[in-house]
Amino acid sequence: MNKSLAVIAAVSLVSTSFVASVAIAQNASDEATAQPSKPRTMEVALPDGISQSDIGDRDVQMIAVQVMLDRSAHSPGVIDGYGGGNTDRAIRSYRKANGLSEGLAFDNELFESLLEKQSGDVFRTYSINAEDMSYELSDIPSDFAEKSKLDKLGYETRAEMLAEKFHMDIQFLEALNPDIDFTDLEAGTTLNIVSHGNGLGDADIARIEVRKGDGEVVALDSEGNLVASFPATIGSGDFPSPSGSMEVSAIAAAPNYTFDSDDQSWGPDKTLMIAAGPNNPVGGTWIDLGKDGYGIHGSPDPSKVGKRTSHGCVRLTNWDAKALARAVSSGTAVEFV
Repeated sequence: MNKSLAVIAAVSLVSTSFVASVAIAQNASDEATAQPSKPRTMEVALPDGISQSDIGDRDVQMIAVQVMLDRSAHSPGVIDGYGGGNTDRAIRSYRKANGLSEGLAFDNELFESLLEKQSGDVFRTYSINAEDMSYELSDIPSDFAEKSKLDKLGYETRAEMLAEKFHMDIQFLEALNPDIDFTDLEAGTTLNIVSHGNGLGDADIARIEVRKGDGEVVALDSEGNLVASFPATIGSGDFPSPSGSMEVSAIAAAPNYTFDSDDQSWGPDKTLMIAAGPNNPVGGTWIDLGKDGYGIHGSPDPSKVGKRTSHGCVRLTNWDAKALARAVSSGTAVEFV
C-alpha cells in the first residue's frame, strides 16, 4: 500500500484559533520515480466549523493560490475563490518573477514555489475592534451633484469596509461567516478571514511599468527585476491612457476628485468637487503622473478592476494603489508600454 507524502506549509499565527494547513500530496511510488501518475493537489483545510457547502462552488485550492499570490505582491485583485483573468495575470507574473516556466499552469512547480516562499495559514481569525465600530458609514447617492454635497465618501456598509481591509469579495467574507450578521456587529466579534498580504514592505522600486496590453501595472527594481504586479483598468478606446515616459510627481493618500465639465465629454455639465474617501471616483489613493488629469489611483469598486474601461487613468484596487504609493516617491519613473 502506498504511503502518502506531503510537503507541509502550516505556520500558526498569533491571531488564529486554528491551523489551516496547506499541503502538496502525492503517492510514495510516484515520488520515487519522479514521474507522478497524476498532478499533485494542494490540500487546504477550511476554518473550524466551515464546510464546502458554506462557501458554495468556490474552490479551496484556488483560494489558497489567490492568498499566496496576494502575499507575494502579485495581486489577484479581489480574493474570491473563483479565479479568472486577474488571477491568471497574477500567476503569469509570479511565474516570471520567480523563474518558473511560462504559462498559466496550476502545477506542482507553481504550488511548491508558493509554499516555499509564502508558507503560512490560508485562513485566520480577526476580532472586530472599537475602531472598526466607530467608523462612520456613508450613504452615497448615484448622482454626481448629490455626491458633491457630502463631506466624505466612505464605505457604505461595515461588510464592505472589512472585505476591502482583507482584500476579499464581500460575498466570500459573508460565506466564511455564515452565523454573523454584518449589519449588527459588535466589538469583540470574531471573523474568519483570509491571511492576505500587507503591501510591498521595503521593496526597492525604481520604475513602474503600465502594461496596457496585459492590463497590469508592474513594479521593477533598479536591476529591472519584477518585484510586484497588480491588475489594472487602463483607459479605453474613447479615453485612451497616455503613452511614453512620465514620473511620479505627487502622492495623495486621501484625494478628493474634481470633475471639470470643460475637460470631459461625459458626466454633468458643471464643475463639481467630490470629497475624499474609498468610494470617491478615484478611490482612496492618487499617484499623480505630472500630466493634467492623469494618475494611478484606487477604485470604489474593486471587483471591477481589470474588467471595464476607465477615463484615461490607471485604476487599481484601493489596497493595491495604497501599497504601490507607499513603495514609490516623487521622481519614480513611469513607463506606459
